[in-house]
Amino acid sequence: MKGKLFIVGTGPGAPPIRTFRMVEAIKQSDVIVAYTTYAKLIGDLVDGKEVITARMKEELYRAKVAIQKVQEGKVVSLISSGDPQVYGMASPALEMMCKNNLDLDFEIVPGVTAALAAAAKLGSPLAMDFASISLSDLLVPAEEILHRVKKAAEGDFVIVLYNPINKPLLERAMAIISEYRKPETPVGIVKSAYREDEQVIITNLSDWKRHEGIINMITTMIVGNSRTYTCNGKMITPRGYDRRYNFELNNDS
Repeated sequence: MKGKLFIVGTGPGAPPIRTFRMVEAIKQSDVIVAYTTYAKLIGDLVDGKEVITARMKEELYRAKVAIQKVQEGKVVSLISSGDPQVYGMASPALEMMCKNNLDLDFEIVPGVTAALAAAAKLGSPLAMDFASISLSDLLVPAEEILHRVKKAAEGDFVIVLYNPINKPLLERAMAIISEYRKPETPVGIVKSAYREDEQVIITNLSDWKRHEGIINMITTMIVGNSRTYTCNGKMITPRGYDRRYNFELNNDS
């Protein structure tokens, strides 16, 4: 029997925001390989399946086990939160297959990444060009990360910060952004998007540190560009319609 690997994005974790294909792939699988927390988030889908869990920082172990199970002829779902392409399991799994000269049957199943989930809770901060940057320096040197932050700030991109768990690195990144943005620039902080303990905060560059205590590995931050503003408690980044068109409603009967 020929095995198959699904590299699955579960989105934020809440069932209402799962994709149909994600649920279908897991149901078709014999084996589920996941970080322990992610396995719990899909617990309602895995009855009767072999579930292999691992701790954080064991991404290569998860990829290796998943590939070995596929070689045994099993259908396997290798789980990522959000989207597997965005700081997820797609890259290590494909790299491992490439470096071992393996041509396995696989499918990458996209999911709602944290940037989009957080943005939806904040309003419309990603309506124009944006950059996403991971602040995890476990695999990438801090100075390289900060170089990317600087370039994104210089380019006036809306900036999405993933994995803001290293507080000194986060503070350095926000200090760099503050060199290029006004103090009143909106900053969105979303923790546990679409989960029971969700927290959504809109603050600004001059005041964001007041909320630093809630920021952890399941927090996503979005820093607006020079045109981002807040209205009715939501962040809005204009697409540019206001430069060419009139937004006034026609009240004529």
